[in-house]
Amino acid sequence: MYDFDRLIDRRTTGSIKWQRYPQEVLPLWVADMDFPAPAPVRAALQRCLDHGVFGYEAPSRRLAETVAARLERLYGWKVDPQAVIATPGVIAGFSAAARTVCAPGEGVVVQPPVYPPFLKLDLAGLTVQHAPLRRADADGQVHYALERDAFRGAFHSGAARSRMFLLCNPHNPTGQVYSRAELEFMVDTCLGEEAILCSDEIHSELLLGEARHLPAATLSPGIEMRSITLIAPSKTFNVPGLFCAFAIVPDESLRRRFAHTAESLAMHINSLGLAAAEAAFSGECDDWLAALRSYLTANRNFLFDFVRENLPGVRMTLPQATYLAWLDCGELQRSGRISGTPYQFFLKQAKVALNEGREFGPGGENFVRLNFGCPRATLEQALLRIQTALGI
Repeated sequence: MYDFDRLIDRRTTGSIKWQRYPQEVLPLWVADMDFPAPAPVRAALQRCLDHGVFGYEAPSRRLAETVAARLERLYGWKVDPQAVIATPGVIAGFSAAARTVCAPGEGVVVQPPVYPPFLKLDLAGLTVQHAPLRRADADGQVHYALERDAFRGAFHSGAARSRMFLLCNPHNPTGQVYSRAELEFMVDTCLGEEAILCSDEIHSELLLGEARHLPAATLSPGIEMRSITLIAPSKTFNVPGLFCAFAIVPDESLRRRFAHTAESLAMHINSLGLAAAEAAFSGECDDWLAALRSYLTANRNFLFDFVRENLPGVRMTLPQATYLAWLDCGELQRSGRISGTPYQFFLKQAKVALNEGREFGPGGENFVRLNFGCPRATLEQALLRIQTALGI
C-alpha cells in the first residue's frame, strides 16, 4: 500500500541533504527522509495551492485543538488547547524557552553527546552545563544510560545557576528512549533545583519495534507546571522544510512569558506548515505512520546486522526511536585502519556523507551519525561502499 522502496530524485530540488556534496556522494546525514509526505498532508497543501492566496496566517483554534487531541489520544495527556503555541521549529522553541527562563550567564543543563544546536545556547549568552551520558554497552551494541551523579553535579556548574534542563527524548543521536525511572530522576532533580524542564520530543512518534514514549511532563502535576514540551510533525511526517512546531506550555504564567519571547523574536509560522501540521496530527496519516515505523524498524535491523557481520571495528546503537544510528568507529582509528575522523574517511574514501560525531559534543569523538530514513537500496549501497573502502 505504501511504497517506501521507491527511489525519488531529490537532486533536482534545493534539498540541503542532496545538494551539499558532489553528485557521486550518497548523503545519509541531515535528518530528513527520502520518502514523500503522506497523502493527506499533500492533499491539504494542494487545497492551499488551489486557493491561491498566501497571506499572513495565525495558528487557528482548530489546529490547537487537533494538537491537544493527539496528545490525549497517544498518551492520555489532557492539554488545554490554549497551552499549544506554534513556533517555526523545535530549535526556535528551545531557544525561545532558554531566553524566557534564563538571564544572561545563567545555566542550561544538556546531556552530550547530543543534537548539536543544544550545545550552542552559549551564543545567546547562556552557560551550557554538561551532564554526560554514560556508556553502558551490552550485547555487542553501543548503549547509554543516565549518569545520576553527573546529572546532579551539572546543576549550578561553571559558577552559573541552572534555570533550565534541556532534555532530548527520544535522544538524538543515540536513538534511546528513556525509561520511566530515568525520567523520574531527572524530573525530581529539576523540581528540587527549581529548574524548568524543556523537553524536545520531536522524535516521539518515530518509535521502532515495541518502544513506547512517555512525555516527561506527564510524570507529575508539579513538573507539568514547570515544563515546556516541544513537538512537531516535521520528522515523523517528513515535512521539515515547512517549519512548523509546537510548544506545549501548561502553566499560564510561563506560557505568557514564552509567547512574549516568541513574539519579540518575530517567530512567524509558515502558513503551509500550519496546514500540513493539522493534516498530519488529525489521525488521517496514522496508517501511513504505522507502515513507516515498520519499514524503519526493518532498516534499523538490516543496518545493525550488516555492521555486526560485515564491518569489524564498528559498533552501533540499536535505536529505539528516530531513523538515526550512532556508530562508534574508535577501533578503526586506534588500529590505524582509517586516518582522519571517520566522517572524513567515509566521505573521501567511500563517497558516503554522514554526520561528524564530534559536533555532538564530548563523547562524540570517533563517532558518525547515519540516517537510515531512506529506501533500502540506498542504505545497502552506502553500506557496501563503506565496506569496500575499509577493504573488507
